[in-house]
This record gives sequence, C-alpha cells and structure tokens, in this order.
Amino acid sequence: MVKNTKTLESQWMRGYGRIKHTGQTRIRMLSLKNKLEKRGITGDGIGFYELLMGADRLANAGMWLVVHDTYARQVYTDGRPLKAEDFKSRPEGHTGGSLNMVPAYAGYLLAGVLTGHTRGWVMEQGHAVSGIDSVNLLTGNLSPEHARRYNLGDAGLSRFVQDFYAYTIDDKGRQASPRGSHVNAHTAGGIMEGGYLGFAGLQYVHMPLPGERLVAFLSDGAFEEQRGPDWAPRWWRAEDSGMVAPIMINNGRRIDQRTTMNQMGGVQWLMRHLRLNGFDPFVIDGRDPAAFAWAIIETEFHLQEAAESIAAGKSKYPVRLPYTIAVTVKGHGFYGEGTNASHNTPLGTVMDVTAIRRFNAGARALFVPPDELSAAIRMFQSHRNRVKEKDNPFVNRDIRLKNNFKPDFKKKGEKVSPMKAVDEVFVGVCKANPQLRPRIGNPDELSSNRMLQTLAVFKHRVTSPEPEINESVNGEIITALNEEAIASAALANKGGINIIVTYEAFGVKMHGILRQEVIFANHCSRHNRPQKWLSIPVVLTSHAYENGKNEQSHQDPMLCEAMMGEPAYVSRVVFPADYNSAAEVMREVYRTRGQIWTLVNPKAEIPVVFDRQEAKQLVRQGAIRVEGAGYKTGKAEIILTAVGGYQLREVLKASERLQERKIRHSVVYMLEPRRWSRPKDEFEARVMVPQDLIEGLYPRRVRSRLFVTHTRAGRIEGLYQQTLNTGAQTRALGYINEGGTFTTDGMLFVNRQSWAHCLEACADLLGIAKNKFLTGDEISVLEHRKSPHGIIF
Repeated sequence: MVKNTKTLESQWMRGYGRIKHTGQTRIRMLSLKNKLEKRGITGDGIGFYELLMGADRLANAGMWLVVHDTYARQVYTDGRPLKAEDFKSRPEGHTGGSLNMVPAYAGYLLAGVLTGHTRGWVMEQGHAVSGIDSVNLLTGNLSPEHARRYNLGDAGLSRFVQDFYAYTIDDKGRQASPRGSHVNAHTAGGIMEGGYLGFAGLQYVHMPLPGERLVAFLSDGAFEEQRGPDWAPRWWRAEDSGMVAPIMINNGRRIDQRTTMNQMGGVQWLMRHLRLNGFDPFVIDGRDPAAFAWAIIETEFHLQEAAESIAAGKSKYPVRLPYTIAVTVKGHGFYGEGTNASHNTPLGTVMDVTAIRRFNAGARALFVPPDELSAAIRMFQSHRNRVKEKDNPFVNRDIRLKNNFKPDFKKKGEKVSPMKAVDEVFVGVCKANPQLRPRIGNPDELSSNRMLQTLAVFKHRVTSPEPEINESVNGEIITALNEEAIASAALANKGGINIIVTYEAFGVKMHGILRQEVIFANHCSRHNRPQKWLSIPVVLTSHAYENGKNEQSHQDPMLCEAMMGEPAYVSRVVFPADYNSAAEVMREVYRTRGQIWTLVNPKAEIPVVFDRQEAKQLVRQGAIRVEGAGYKTGKAEIILTAVGGYQLREVLKASERLQERKIRHSVVYMLEPRRWSRPKDEFEARVMVPQDLIEGLYPRRVRSRLFVTHTRAGRIEGLYQQTLNTGAQTRALGYINEGGTFTTDGMLFVNRQSWAHCLEACADLLGIAKNKFLTGDEISVLEHRKSPHGIIF
C-alpha cells in the first residue's frame, strides 16, 4: 500500500465491499487519530489508515464466512460460485444477528490494535456466535479445540461450516461439534453463553476490576425483555471498577416483529430514555468497524476524564455512562437485510435456482481476495506487549483466598441463628482477604435476614448517602428490587468474593441467571477448562417454613429443587441445620471454585445440634448420623432422615417418642442430598459419596425408611430411589403446597411434617398401630377432629 497519509486516508474513505464510511464516521476517525497521537498512544504500531482498511477487509470476509456458515457445505477461498451440491440440505443459523456482530467485533479488535489494550467482551445476543467464531477463525484467535480442527484452507473452512448446527453426537453420547448455536466453552474469549437475553446487560458494569476494560454488545430486543440494565450508572465507580463500553446493536427487529422501541419512536425515543436513566447516549453507524472502534475508545476516554474530575472534587457520582447506539438493519451486508427472514435464513431453507443465484451474488459482494485478506489479518495478529483476545483477563480468572477465616463455633444446645454464621464467615473471609473486591447481592432486607455485620461493614451502594444509615457512595452491597439484577452483581464479580442473600421465595426469580452460570461452568469443566473464580453462595433464608406472615406467595422451595437438577459438581445445594454447619458450609464455599452453592438456611435462633468436628464431617460427607438419637444403625428397625433444619427438629422430637416406646431406630441428617443420589455421568460420579458410606448409614438390612424434607417429597424420593437401598417400606414427607398465615410450627403441621406426622408414618412403615406411638388427642389432631394448638405445638 502507498504510504502517503492523505492517499491512505482517501483510500479508506472510499470504503470496501459492503463497508461504507459516513461523513460523521470520517470526521470522528480523524479526530481520534489526532487524539491518539497527542496522547502518545501508538497501540500495536500499525499505521492508522492501513489498519482501518484492514478492518474493512476483515469485516467483509467475516460476513462472507457467516453466510457460508448458514448455507454452505463447501467453502472455496478463490471465491468461485457455489453449485447446488455445495449447499447444506438444512440451512440454519441466526444469520441476521451474526452479520450485525461482524463489524462490531471487528471494531472491538480494531480498538485493541489502535490502543494496545486487550479488552474482554460479552454479548447479549449469544445466538450471533457465528459472527464471533468467523472473525476469530480469520484472525487465528482460536480456542485449542477450534485451532486443532479448523484452518483457512478450503478443507478447514469447509469443516468449520459443516460443524455449524451439525447436530451430530459422538461415541460418548455428547455433541460432536465444538461449535454451538450460542457462545460456548470453545468460543475464544467467551465468558457467557448469552442464551438468556438481557443478562449481559445486567452484569457488564460489575465485571471489570480496576485496570481492566470490557466491551458489552447489547441487544435492542433484550432492552424490552429485561429491566435492570438501566441502573448501570448507579453502580459504576472508578475506585473499584474498570472501564465498560456498552454498545447496543440497534437493528430494529425482534424475531418476527419490530421492537417496541422501534414502534415507540426509534432512536430518539431511546436516547431520551437513556438520558433519563443517567446515560450519555450517542449514535454510530452500526455497519462500520471503524465506528465501533471510535465508540469504544471515546467511551474509555470519557470515563477516565470523569474519574479524574471526581478525584479532583470537581464532580460527583453518578457518572453519566457513555452508551453507544449502533444503528443498522438486521442482516446488513446480505440479501434480505432488514426483513423478518433475515433473522434466521434470509434466502429461505430451500436452495433452488433463485436462492443459489442470490447467495452467489451476495457472497461475491463480500469476497476479499486471499492476498488482501492475509495482509489485513497480519495487522490483527501483532499483539505488541499484550495478550490475545482469547486470553483476556475475564476468561482466565484464577482466584484463591490468601487467608481463610476460623469462626467461633458454638456449643451444642446453644440457640443461635444459622444466618449469623453466614454473616460472620462472609465478613471474616473478606477482612482476611482485602485484595478481593466484595459484592453482596441484596433484593430487599439484609437486616431482616440477619446479615448485620455485612450491612455495617460494606454498606449499600448509593449516590447520595443518608446520614446515620448504612449507605455509602462506594458501598459493596448492591440493592435493588429486582432479583436478577442483584444476583448479577455477584455473578459478574468473578475477580472478587461474593454472596447473594434473598428470601427463599424470591430466589425463584433468579433461577434463569443462575442456571446460565451453571451451564457455562459445566461446559467449561467438561472441556478441561474448569472455572477458577471463587464459588458463589446463594443464601435462601426467611424460607418457606419461616415466612408465614407473608402468605403462601412467600412460601416456595422451588429454587433449591430446581438447582438440585443441575450437575452436582457445579450446582451444590445444601441445607445447613444449625450455626456450626452453616459456618462450615460457608468456609467450604470459599475453599472451592467455579461452583454455585444454594444454601437453604434458617434465620431464627435454633439449637446447635452438631459440634465443630461433626459439622466438618457433615460437610465432607454430605450426611451424618445424629449422635444420641435412637440406636446404632446396625440394630435399627427404621432410619429417619431429615433434610432441613426445622425438619431435623421434628425428627428429633419423634425420635424421643420412639426411644420412649423402645423402637430401635437411627437418625440421619442429610446436608447435601444430591451427593447421595445416582450420578448422571462420570463428572458427577467424582463428587458422589462412596458405596461403603451409603451402606454405613443406610444398610440394606434396615428396610423401613422415613425422609422428612424441606422440599417436595417427590424430589427426595426420586433422588434416592436407586442409591440408598430404598424399597417398598420407604416414605417421604415434604412440602405439599400448603401455606398461608402460619407460624413455623403451623407450616410444618399443614404440610404434614410435624413430629406427630413423623410418628404416624413410622407406625405405618413398621406395621404398628399408631396408638402405640400417639395419644388419643394427638391422633384426633392428625385426623382433623381437633386443633393442633396445645397438643402438637
């Protein structure tokens, strides 16, 4: 290329293929060039306009590969027209969104070369992964799995497109292709699947640590689906946050209709909305990689200047967060752009003569000759003194505690809230590890949930603190009446230490975002990329049996049941029974990495049942025989198992009566039920308890079994059917969807889990008349002929 700057500028301004440059973008890029020179920013040392022209060619080639991804079986690097036999019999792909992502992602790469900084990225539209994968393949920014399988020759590119939506299963019964329909464990630089629209918008502002930079590609469709991203300016602080550049890909369409925003007044309406919520919005050409690079770099300059102004006392939080609106049309660059069809298959799914002609014409307009493309690619592979995009710091979190914390374990019989243990351990671990940024996700009442130390030490993050209230501009507690939004604050903070605390019933609203984290961590672990961020506890308290004053809407054990259905080595579901077991669980949470722990934790003051050593054993094994209750298992006629603190209380009361009646029995407390179930695969098998432990607590010779559980009975019955030597003489008592304005005793009673119901079930399992265990009045209560007050509780 000619080295005269004016000539190069003129060449770039003419555009290339389907990439054109508006007058506004030209002016902005000239201004950016001058600004970079003035600040002495030379990036990777590539000439400015040479690099911009390289980005144009990369973007065209990326779009060319995207349309082949959807339609082609064969790819030819000489650009020849495809014949009928070169096409897939079943075209598939989110083509329009993927085409829109190519200039965006090319602009992200361009910003890296211009400034010499490797940024992380997330995107809400994870289904547009073809755009990311295509540009990554062209630039050689590949995960090991992709690098081994694909290259830029005809065969490598053909295998690449054949693997897209291949639907093939390997000999191990798993997906054979390393390419998924969304961002997955093999997507270079990917950290979030993006299958749930809107979650990237909730998380991005909480992701970067100081010194880190992140680009968030947002969706106009997600904008109307998920509320909470509007609060991002409330949370960003230069003191503990890195740079964030939110960019909405505004293509005006949902799957089969226009977006609500488009119907309400388009970009001008959106800009008014964003300004009202504390953003500083601006519009760019969403078809031009240069415009994206300008937006990313200018956003960072703005945030840096805002931080300096606040540090100098010239302004205060919240900062007006720059927000890019990248205006384009769905599927720009190919046939059918802007139509409903462009979302998936703009040419349809039948490759007749007309469709083939349109494909070849569209591909020809995007084709970049190999020599020009190779020259462009080399510019994006320089990486002078910086890591590749696939190795950005968000991908490779490796967090450990430098110092653990030893809580003050309590004596047996002492009444203390298990939530106090959660509170004390979290604060203690944070104080022992000040290098880790804390984030506490809180949808409502930390004080009500007995997180008093946490509240006093870390405080609510606000923009204007009230005096004598636990509030601070730099508070670490993210509070909002939106469960997904506050969960995101913790889930996004993978470079720090986190906790989420909520009423159990509200936790159900978090399920989608928790499941997305579990899915991604599971896939990464299966492909030898185990996640190394500190595990995150989701504490469900004020739970179903404690929330009687708020009616049945607040009495819902669904989340823990759902999380028990996820892979047991990633999704850990535990039921602490007392202070000591809760303390030991919390210690174990922060000793592990890459897991989501769901803690169903009582908040009332209840007696300590397990001493320190027993609590350790309980966490290690997932279950333990309760000493002093019943007889040794080998002599037992029936085994009573409790899952949940209040269920243990009722089982122990029933045990006392059985002891009085000389019925040989044992009592087991089950902390982590999933580890005692049948593993679904070899990964789960690694965390399941050994057979000798199962036989020790549940010997085959003891035929009668009673389980009393916080969850619905069927959840526990299904887990243990094939593992705990259960048979016909097994019964489970659990939540039966009864509730209302009840005390804890009342909730247990109406759900048939009281000690009296336990004894009734024992009598039935043992074939003994229940009047051997229960008085006449107690039987009358169970038969609904008398009120339980004064008799059962």
